[in-house]
Amino acid sequence: MDKIVKHLQEVVAGMTKEKTQWKEFLETISVLQWALTFLLLALFCIILMVYLMFTSLWPLSTLYFIWMVLDWETPERGGRRTAFVRKWRVWEHLRDFFPVKLVKTAELSPNKNYILGCHPHGIMSAGAFTCFSTESCGFTDTFPGIRCTLAILAGLFRVPLFREYIMGAGLCPVSKPSLVHLLSKSGKGNAVVIVIGGAAESLSSSPGANTVVVKHRKGFVRMALEFGADLVPVYSFGENELFKQVIFSDGSLGRRLQDLFKKIVGFAPCLFVGERMAVVPYRTPITTVVGSPISVPKCVTPTEEEVDHYHRLYMDALSKLFHEHKASCGLPEGHKLRII
Repeated sequence: MDKIVKHLQEVVAGMTKEKTQWKEFLETISVLQWALTFLLLALFCIILMVYLMFTSLWPLSTLYFIWMVLDWETPERGGRRTAFVRKWRVWEHLRDFFPVKLVKTAELSPNKNYILGCHPHGIMSAGAFTCFSTESCGFTDTFPGIRCTLAILAGLFRVPLFREYIMGAGLCPVSKPSLVHLLSKSGKGNAVVIVIGGAAESLSSSPGANTVVVKHRKGFVRMALEFGADLVPVYSFGENELFKQVIFSDGSLGRRLQDLFKKIVGFAPCLFVGERMAVVPYRTPITTVVGSPISVPKCVTPTEEEVDHYHRLYMDALSKLFHEHKASCGLPEGHKLRII
């Protein structure tokens, strides 16, 4: 563990030694706004809209809610992405803070559709967001002809104002109607990124741990078979190093409360701390490695045997990807990937 931390610190030192204080300040502010957006912006938007209903500006809230009802299904019809949001300069500073790097291991043909399974979730999925919801890591140039969409918790698209912001970044709900639209009604060259482990995986996030929750998650494989979308494993090395988390043991009161909250709301409350101000993460490099696609045939009604077969292929490919790149990303050769 100490060797891993020392190696990562050396890498960071080498990458940041030439940065000016102004540059480091911009990076810190950028990552702080990102973290606070992740944690608080949705709640702030709800409070603001409710508050406005009781002021002289109530017509604005009323008109917006009418618009929201009329626009209700837009997130599940591909959303409303804008290059303006995806190319904000702030995302470049966010990338440089860690820094985040996107690594390509194989070509993705623009004549196919793909489901990219991203691991691990970590606390805030910094690697997935930076690489797939912004252009700061050069996804479009790295994979020409591929239109990338990060799918996240569907309930977030029911939050007023906040939904407009995340749609602008090209995010879409991880719901069946949304995935069906992206994989069957938007032509070819679509890559839907799903953080497979979700909230359950976030509870296992801690420095030195590489645990992924995928063994019993097969819905994404079934979806790939139904639409003939190739499966692509993705691993973000360093994601779990960004925050220190209090890990509650299975069966403990803390874990039961987390599981209950996750069941009701859809995400798990994690008790974590960063390097500064609690929410500013550690400056740890994140390397997001995109693996080779697994060819998947189109089966409108796949059998359980077919789902299990391609699920095994996916887990094997994920494990292979992890072990092939772990050494170059600072992990010892003997480090294992835990799949649960």
